[in-house]
Amino acid sequence: MGFFVRRLSFYFIALLFAITINFIIPRAMPGDPVTMMFANAAVQVTPERIAAMKELLGFVDGPMYQQYFIYLKGILSWDLGISIQTYPQTVNQVLGNAVGWSLFLAGTAVILAFCLGSTLGIFAAWKRGSKYDAFISPGMMVVQAVPPVVVAMLVLYTFAIGAKWFPSTYAYTPGTTPDWTSLDFYLDVGYHAVLPLFCATVIQIGGFLINMRNNMINLLNEDYITMAKGKGLNENRVVFKYAARNAMLPSVTALSMAIGMAIGGQLIIEMIFNYPGLGTVLLNAINTRDYQVLQGQLLIMTLFMLFFNFLADLLIVALDPRLRKGGK
Repeated sequence: MGFFVRRLSFYFIALLFAITINFIIPRAMPGDPVTMMFANAAVQVTPERIAAMKELLGFVDGPMYQQYFIYLKGILSWDLGISIQTYPQTVNQVLGNAVGWSLFLAGTAVILAFCLGSTLGIFAAWKRGSKYDAFISPGMMVVQAVPPVVVAMLVLYTFAIGAKWFPSTYAYTPGTTPDWTSLDFYLDVGYHAVLPLFCATVIQIGGFLINMRNNMINLLNEDYITMAKGKGLNENRVVFKYAARNAMLPSVTALSMAIGMAIGGQLIIEMIFNYPGLGTVLLNAINTRDYQVLQGQLLIMTLFMLFFNFLADLLIVALDPRLRKGGK
């Protein structure tokens, strides 16, 4: 319980700090989005109308501390304001329509990368020094070092624009009405997700592979592994039941952290494929200077990151009996 309270306190302070930075950045920029919105419209607007629109969108005049407490009150009530770009839609509606797609893409990509990377890492450790290890380990690290934007552009031009095997944009066929009870709609969603999902998976496999390989190599030198080999146990049993099972512990915690980081890491992939997730929302908000949406999105990404890091802290204690005994 003491560990739980300490970690929860740490993440609460981190969240408060992130919220404060999120509040300061837009207000430190010159001008304000309301004035820019009317300037872009090239129409004559009375000062009274500008003041009314500022109040509606949350950009009220007053001391910074007063605005800060109003901003905190909005967060606590989960009232993130109104979107300038899609007025009169609220920020909650804009982000609510996008976050599900990002979670689907990030969650699926991380799980696939974890399964593939961990499996490849197990065999790379067991066959360390072999041609397989010499090829797969550095090869996947090279792939991981390539910027996501490069991977996404290559995949887009090769398989969507060049070969025309897969669609190049959006999450389902434009003009289709989403029907979550229809198998055809799910198949359409899966078909459109192939390329962005492939990119988001490939760029993460190397990290899981190296992590599992290093964990396995450390464990393969343990006495109980040597004894298992000396008893003549089946090789697969030694690899998977004895070595991989214990080496999986750090990888499981890395998995929960990776989901939180993937939400932010795949934004560029969503932008390139015009996938209707948080990446596309972020790009549109930047182009239109929709500060309300920008603040809301940064807040959501921060919450995801902190939540999954906190989950990783709890998992490592729950899965490792030695830590629980040490805490007592």
